[in-house]
Amino acid sequence: MIAWWDLTDSAHTAETLRDFLREEAEQSWSDIPGLLLKVWVSDPERNRWGAVFLWESAEAAAAAKLPRSAAELIGYPLEFREWFDIEATVEGGHGLSSLAGLGLALQPPAA
Repeated sequence: MIAWWDLTDSAHTAETLRDFLREEAEQSWSDIPGLLLKVWVSDPERNRWGAVFLWESAEAAAAAKLPRSAAELIGYPLEFREWFDIEATVEGGHGLSSLAGLGLALQPPAA
């Protein structure tokens, strides 16, 4: 599933929503049954914010009890949400121990 907001009418920006991720989102989403991967994405130049979800199955996604989302902070529903079937996956060779914990929001804040 791919979801995003246009933040034009929100008091928040991609930068301010990074604080939300840093403080609670990553921990809140890490134990959702059936969620294989959630990748938060942003486009600060176009003022957009969203996520890509990979679910174990459509049933797992439908049954999932989701934590507080960015919608509460943004102040209005998603602009775009679309579900897709996965045709194939591959994980390339890399030296990372995990895909968890990556991203701008989880880097130490600039001093």
